[in-house]
Amino acid sequence: LIPFASTYAVFATLRALDMVRNSIHYPRLNVKIAASHSGITPGPDGVTHQGQEDLSIMRAIAGSTVIAPADPASTKMAVWAAAEFQGPVYLSFTRDPVPVIYGPDFPFAIGKAVMIREGKDAAIIANRDIVVQSLIAAEHLAAKGIDVRVIDCHTIKPLDEDIILRAAEETGAIVTAENNIIFGGLGSAVAEVLAENRPTVMKRVGVQDTFAESGPYHELIDKYGLSARHIVAAVEGVLKRK
Repeated sequence: LIPFASTYAVFATLRALDMVRNSIHYPRLNVKIAASHSGITPGPDGVTHQGQEDLSIMRAIAGSTVIAPADPASTKMAVWAAAEFQGPVYLSFTRDPVPVIYGPDFPFAIGKAVMIREGKDAAIIANRDIVVQSLIAAEHLAAKGIDVRVIDCHTIKPLDEDIILRAAEETGAIVTAENNIIFGGLGSAVAEVLAENRPTVMKRVGVQDTFAESGPYHELIDKYGLSARHIVAAVEGVLKRK
């Protein structure tokens, strides 16, 4: 049997962190943690139930594998991939529904990001529910004559450094977008890769140094700077610095 433990992200990564670190990751137990309500998405539940730091916390644990899939199809495949993987895996899910992006035969692989839209002017690297917002942003930018690549970086650890460096080389401008605190998550991981290998103009879109509040999902992601229009502004900003 392969145990899957399921709870809210805020409980898995804060209340139970001692056990997650010392009782699962340290002995490398083959336990999977499926955490829902990640980011600021459980709007009606408020701050106490919003796991806005989960990716940052889990990424910092030695030997962790951290996955944040973007849609129902990739979520199903991520669960199967986690079951086949030997060792602890943290799966991060949001609460609110998102559109289907992938078909049923999508070749999901842990540690391999996916370029879901080609582009030469800039690249948006996103995960979880903000992949959809990034695709919407890319459409708005295309209407302005800006050709943007969109990458679904569903695995934040181990990170697909090759696709990040290739995007930096081919576009020269990077925007990361995530429903997570700005510190220590996807944006930080990408910035580390670029700083050490290929310094590139970039901008991080994410939850700033603040807590959110109760409210409808789309209103919250817009108020806290995660919606498509904020991603559009970030891309336009990095292009001015390119």
